[in-house]
Amino acid sequence: MALELTDLNFDENVMNSDKPVLVDFWATWCGPCRMVGPIVEELANDYEGKAVVGKVDVDNNPEVAQKFGIRNIPTLLFIKGGEVVDKQVGAVSKDVLAQKLDAIL
Repeated sequence: MALELTDLNFDENVMNSDKPVLVDFWATWCGPCRMVGPIVEELANDYEGKAVVGKVDVDNNPEVAQKFGIRNIPTLLFIKGGEVVDKQVGAVSKDVLAQKLDAIL
């Protein structure tokens, strides 16, 4: 299951992670986010132990969204060693996200 990331636990779980991280910035009212949500959950299961997969509700956690300049959702950031190494804006297939995650493993 994808980790629920918040303004309070983001640095601990993402920026200080020793594993690559996929972060899904989303909101409950966002249609494309609801399409990507189940894919993110599948990736969380597929990459358990290899990568951290988490979700940030932008309405409830504006600090993190602002820190990364999130203007459109869904936005998925790929973070390794505390640095954003890739980014995907908009809904895409599981294959696209898995390829990007595999590239940073």
